[in-house]
Amino acid sequence: MLNLAHIGKIFNEGTPDEKVALDQVDLKLEKGDFVTVIGSNGAGKSTLMNVISGVLSPDAGSVEIDGKEVTGLPEYKRSRFIGRVFQDPMAGTAPSMTIEENLAMAYSRNQKRGLKKGVDKKRRNFFRESLSTLHLGLENRMNAKVGLLSGGERQALSLLMATFTEPEILLLDEHTAALDPSRAQLITELTKEIVQKHQLTTLMVTHNMKQALDLGNRLIMMDKGEIILAVEEEEKNKLTIEKLLKEFQRIKGEQMANDRAMLSI
Repeated sequence: MLNLAHIGKIFNEGTPDEKVALDQVDLKLEKGDFVTVIGSNGAGKSTLMNVISGVLSPDAGSVEIDGKEVTGLPEYKRSRFIGRVFQDPMAGTAPSMTIEENLAMAYSRNQKRGLKKGVDKKRRNFFRESLSTLHLGLENRMNAKVGLLSGGERQALSLLMATFTEPEILLLDEHTAALDPSRAQLITELTKEIVQKHQLTTLMVTHNMKQALDLGNRLIMMDKGEIILAVEEEEKNKLTIEKLLKEFQRIKGEQMANDRAMLSI
């Protein structure tokens, strides 16, 4: 479903501030894979997500989604088959529009535009049923402005909007990091339910090692623009946070940097 081949990305090339963000990265996701991505700050995780979504163009390598070459395809065209939820709850929704209007925009993402009504009775019922699966009562507040929702409610809505058209690829970019622990747990559980229900091919960046181990069937660890560890399902089920940290130290010959990856244990 997703194939990254020899992806390279350098920022400020040829200057004193040159930084290799991605160094010959190869990654393949089969249909239904749920891969969690961990690594220290500056490891290249967000750059990887931006290359997949089309926000950034790679300097080298190719991106294929469902067998189609999309390396040169701009972000707005890839959005038809990529769903993405960001760390910032404000990023995935339009705050001045209602819940229903936000859902209508997301629903039409992969459809041809026309002059018919944006929301009819059948679609409104579909939105209401979809919202009810979040167990937040949002189905009774469809005319409320999204800007009035809490961070957790907006993130739940963003997750629903990114997934209810069942995209080929779902990108989760630290989508629980800005939430308090109880809301983060809620979004984590919703993520698990939605991905399993639709068998979505998912790539999730997280600083939370426990979350990385609890979710998904595969795990990769990045450092300095490279994938330094790839763990398949059987081995992942036996992993612990302590084993992960020891594996990083074995590979790199040093302890993982004392950033949020360590603090999120």
